[in-house]
Amino acid sequence: MVMIGNLQYAWTLFAQPMVKAHAQQHWSLSDVQWGFGVFVAAGTWTMPFVASFIDSAGPRIFMAISGVLCAIGWGSLGYVESLTSFYILYGIAGIGVACVYACGVSMAIKWFPDRRGTASGIITAGYGMGAALFNPIFQHLIGTIGYSSTFLWTGLSHGLLILLSGLVLINPPADFKMPLAAVKPKVRRHDLDFTYKEMLRTPQFYFLFVAMLAVGVGGLMVTAQLKPVATNFKIGTAAITTALVLTPLANGLSRMLWGSVSDYLGREWTMFTAFSLLAVFLLGVTTVGRMGDVMFVTLMTLVFLTWGELYVLFPAALGDLYGSKNSALNYSFLYSAKGFASLIGSGIAASLFEKTGTWNYAFYGSAGLALLSAIMALFVRRIPLPQKAVHEQAAAAAAISDSPNRAVRT
Repeated sequence: MVMIGNLQYAWTLFAQPMVKAHAQQHWSLSDVQWGFGVFVAAGTWTMPFVASFIDSAGPRIFMAISGVLCAIGWGSLGYVESLTSFYILYGIAGIGVACVYACGVSMAIKWFPDRRGTASGIITAGYGMGAALFNPIFQHLIGTIGYSSTFLWTGLSHGLLILLSGLVLINPPADFKMPLAAVKPKVRRHDLDFTYKEMLRTPQFYFLFVAMLAVGVGGLMVTAQLKPVATNFKIGTAAITTALVLTPLANGLSRMLWGSVSDYLGREWTMFTAFSLLAVFLLGVTTVGRMGDVMFVTLMTLVFLTWGELYVLFPAALGDLYGSKNSALNYSFLYSAKGFASLIGSGIAASLFEKTGTWNYAFYGSAGLALLSAIMALFVRRIPLPQKAVHEQAAAAAAISDSPNRAVRT
């Protein structure tokens, strides 16, 4: 998770060098940032296909595939000659990321059903927090060996480590259960396991999808645009470097902090609190964040401290509503909301900046969407737990009651 996180959270360091290197080809910031959107979208939109096999085949083969895809996709980005090839290769890396992320979240939910928020928070913290260590290394390498060679060597090393780490992952046994007494009473938990088809027929899923899309935009925009925004605000180099260390730490901490809180306070109240604060901090970036290096770094850190947890709270909430048996595949459909959010936060936000000359509108819109998601979280508490179709439940009950009779006849 640390390795694939670098492919997302270190990207902001490469955007401007790529624009400068392809000035003769008239590449703009928005052109390059659309590549980030393609990367995230490719990973999230292919995840349902990947996850459909992880639940049954196990994670090892997909981790091996991911290592190869990340090495090829990311490692080749410094040598592209056209936007088309850039989008394709970054998209290939995104598919590799999908394999690792689906495996990681699935492992958390399957092995720790009584602490889904805490477990998925710790595991996904690697995705958000690892860049705190690696961003200074990436920045140093870009300044010494150039961005092209940095892409190549980090792609090869990251791909190898992903492949090796996958060798130790396995799904729990089919009869693995946790005692129900360990589940906290403030978390509503369903005793039914839904397939993705059953899940997609319930309105609760689409409500969660819209809420995840809305809150995802702001953080992904800041992820892609942090350095361009800092440059526009005339923030110093030292402050940018500090932000690139502190924001991933805050991102990872948010997943462990809010994930643990949600196991006790409940998913919905945790979402409302965190997402409301996120809206305030996004607005603060455009006002207080302009006042100097310290305030910029502080506001950016607070944005990530109240944003990263969405990738813990939503899979945990989905597991509560639809069960853990098909967790990887079910969450992959919800996670696809991140692809739409990335396109808004990368290409559209950069285009809006180029047309208006200010980042204000992008931050205003992101803050409004975060507040919308916070309000929606309150309504999640009022939505009844999803139910399967009556005829499906009757058929299952009939099959169970009939099994002893078949055994006797045999």
